[in-house]
Formats: sequence, C-alpha cells, structure tokens
Amino acid sequence: MPGVSAGRLTVGLGDRHFELHEGEELTFGRSQQATVCLDPSDLGISRLAGSLKAESGVWWLVNRSTVRPLEVVDDVGIRTVLPPERRVALVGPVTVIVEGATRRHALTIDMPEPPEGSGRSSSPLPAVEGSPTRAASDVSITPADKLALVALFSGYLESFPRYDPHPKSYAEAAARLAWPRTTLVKRVEYLRTRLTNAGVPNLLGENALQHLAEWALATGLVTRADLELLPPR
Repeated sequence: MPGVSAGRLTVGLGDRHFELHEGEELTFGRSQQATVCLDPSDLGISRLAGSLKAESGVWWLVNRSTVRPLEVVDDVGIRTVLPPERRVALVGPVTVIVEGATRRHALTIDMPEPPEGSGRSSSPLPAVEGSPTRAASDVSITPADKLALVALFSGYLESFPRYDPHPKSYAEAAARLAWPRTTLVKRVEYLRTRLTNAGVPNLLGENALQHLAEWALATGLVTRADLELLPPR
C-alpha cells in the first residue's frame, strides 16, 4: 500500500542492539560482511543466514541460506521453522534462532508499535454465522492443573539459551514439583481427556503433549510469567 510506513525494528544479539528503519536492510550470518556476524569460524552457519527488510509497509524476515532453516519463536513461545529461501512477514516480536555447529545464536526482534495504517488493528473481526466452535471454555483448570502444565512446558517459556520447544518428561516435571510421577501423569491425562471431550483436537496419540503445549501457549493458559510458580531449581 503506497504511503504506508513499516515503522522501525529493534534487533538484539546479547548486549548488542541495532535499530533498523524502513529503507535499511540488516543481514546476519557467518560472513564478516554481514551486518551481524554471528561466528566467522562456525561452518554450521550459512555465510548469509538471513536478512530483515521492509517492503510495502511490512517487515520481512528472509531465510537467505540455500541449505539451513531458521527457527522463529513468537512472543508466547511457539516455534516455527522457516525453510531455506523462504520469507515470513513479521507482525509482532519474535526470536530468530540460528543453529550453528558449535552453538546456537538468538536474535531478538522487537516491534514496539504496529505501523499506523498497516491494517493490523485490535478491532474485533466481524461475526460469522453458524454454530460456535467449541473452545474448551467450559473446562475448569485448577491451580494444580496449571502448575503441572507449567512444569511440563517450562522449556517453551524460558528465554534463550534455556528455551527448548519440547515438553519435559513426566519424571523431570514431577521431580521439579516434588510430586510422585504417577500424580502428575494422572492429572495431565485427566485434563487431556476433559479437553478432548470439550473439542480441543489432537490431544490423543503420539504427539499429544506437544499439541497440548501449543494449545496452552496459544490460549494464554500458561505464560512466561508463570515460571514464577515453579519451585527454585
């Protein structure tokens, strides 16, 4: 859309910060010619791993590698994979993880304010006719249920470098809470059954815990602030 401004981005890597305005491009990778050189000696990182640039009022993250994917983690902790030579529009704060042979690097991308006139607003969507989708709103989540979920999914909630988008094992989560493992298993299994009966999909089967984690994060049932509920390590 002509005349629409993409605003600015703040990109962080450790204690380094870069402010990026429309018309500018930030590149990152192994090359010392990149705006952000991650590690010139790590051959597991592409010479040019990715870039950030505005186009038509929208900021884009581009995977500039031909062989290596990027991991993109949104502000609630859900991870997506950006394949080589693909791009994604940025609509909120994200962390981009670049996996090297010797270590992982994380670039934080902050968008303080949506650009005015971008079409991204908080106004409600128009009503759609038909029966409402079941959203598990009638399932009661007790404080103990929530504590169990936070312990299981704490890896999603941790900041880099502790971020780990995989559920903990039942044994590890139970040990963190000082609960018997069987107590945790029964509580989570009962919750999964109730949510499944209320219409939440994909909570049975091999990847049930991963789907439960993504549902809990996407609905805001567990957030990074809930890490304070866990006992100290």
